[in-house]
Order: sequence, then structure tokens, then C-alpha cells
Amino acid sequence: METGVINELMRGAIQQVIMMIAPVLGLALIVGLIVAILQAVMSIQEQTLTFLPKFLVIMIVIALLSGFMFSSLGQYTVRLFEMIPEFAK
Repeated sequence: METGVINELMRGAIQQVIMMIAPVLGLALIVGLIVAILQAVMSIQEQTLTFLPKFLVIMIVIALLSGFMFSSLGQYTVRLFEMIPEFAK
């Protein structure tokens, strides 16, 4: 196998992971920041308060985007399997 092919496979895999996880992590970050600002404004020192809102947002985002995530991952996997005969040469 050529180095360029391996680099292309790794780049594609990393892009796939980033595309799937970015919305989840981005919204969790925003919710965590909003809750932290509210805690600072209200002088609440509870460290575990951000857990439930972030957990709920993550579950909602995964529920809403799971179809896109699975179809995207399925297409990527099919492309990888289609490349196997080329690698066997």
C-alpha cells in the first residue's frame, strides 16, 4: 500500500469522526457555558449542576441526528469495503 492511500484513509476517518461528534460536543459546550455563567451570576458553587443539562442536550442531539450519523458512517464503511479489492493488488 502506498503512503498516500494510507494518509487518505486516515484523513477520511478523522473527518468522519469530527463530522459526527462536532454537533454533540459543540452544543454540550454551549450549554455548559450558559449554566456556568448562570452559576457565577447566582453565586452557586455546585460543581455537578452542569451535568444534567449537558446530558439531556447530548441525548436530544444524538436522537435527532442519529439517522444522519448512521447513514454517513454506513456510506463511509461501504466506501472502505469497496476499496478492499484495490488494496489486494
